[in-house]
Amino acid sequence: MNIPRTRRRAAAALLAATALLSLTACGTSGGSGSGNGSTARSTVEVRIPDPGNSGVLALGKKDGSLDRALAEVGAKVRWTGSAGPFAPAAQAMNAGQLDIATGSITSGITSLAQRPGFKFFTAVAPDAAGEGILVRNGSGITSVKDLVGKRVAVNQGGTGEYLLLKALARAKIPADRVERVYLRPDQTAAVFNAGQVDAWAVWATYAVAEIGSGKAHFVADGAAIGSDNYSLNAVRTGFAERHPEIVKALYRYLHEASAEEKRNPAAYLNVFTDVGPTAVTGKAKEVQTGFTRQGGTVDPIGPEDIERFRAVAAFYAEQKVTKGRIDVTPHLLDIEKPA
Repeated sequence: MNIPRTRRRAAAALLAATALLSLTACGTSGGSGSGNGSTARSTVEVRIPDPGNSGVLALGKKDGSLDRALAEVGAKVRWTGSAGPFAPAAQAMNAGQLDIATGSITSGITSLAQRPGFKFFTAVAPDAAGEGILVRNGSGITSVKDLVGKRVAVNQGGTGEYLLLKALARAKIPADRVERVYLRPDQTAAVFNAGQVDAWAVWATYAVAEIGSGKAHFVADGAAIGSDNYSLNAVRTGFAERHPEIVKALYRYLHEASAEEKRNPAAYLNVFTDVGPTAVTGKAKEVQTGFTRQGGTVDPIGPEDIERFRAVAAFYAEQKVTKGRIDVTPHLLDIEKPA
């Protein structure tokens, strides 16, 4: 459900600090000058999970535009690992092994229940079209109420569990009347297609292939559920404190590129290859481009967003997904604040 955003403060604030950083060694930490008393200038590496074959970061990796943008503030990307669920990425940031990661507010809240070493610095409005409760065609499930007594696959503490619980609450169905089957999203498709679960609470990353196959559809999408499930970018706290100009430059790049992706989504699909398991083809390509056109852009976190984050935290506490209400506010960065 995309809610119109108030325009944030002038873009000039985002352009305030672009001077090159003076550092002594290549890496994610700065130091003092060289032995002769002069200050050495070097490049800061920003560790980001490899983006795969589609999306803003994938195209930025292929055409070099992301590194060119970061070079203006003395930085470059070091691609590491692969993009996936937020929980392990959060653990990697907490351990000082990763600088940037993308996740949802739902998985973010459960990760904040630990000892977080990261902060969120951007938000993308909830995906009204691309997430929801997926069912197989011909399953006989035509509404959320038909899920009573059924088995639904969810990722524990993340988007899937949130979507299911939110859908049930909206339909006034007690959560214990539906069996939650906890599975990793990347392992769920085979279980779903084999009929071992009756439905799958899921988001576009995994839903596109299923809907594109012509064998499944959403019985309730994000709009119908009333989802507040924002997508967020997180940065390791130590990195943000040491390199605020780099975080701002990354935000600017993501904001502009996400707006272009929304205008021309096909250009951001199959960036490296149009064949194989990572390629989006046929009907699935149409589904994905449709979702992207309806989606949001990467924006600063505003007051109205924070209120919806708090609503998710309160809902998770009520549903006993978390032991208590997690206060999200201390873990947010105002990306428009001058450095």
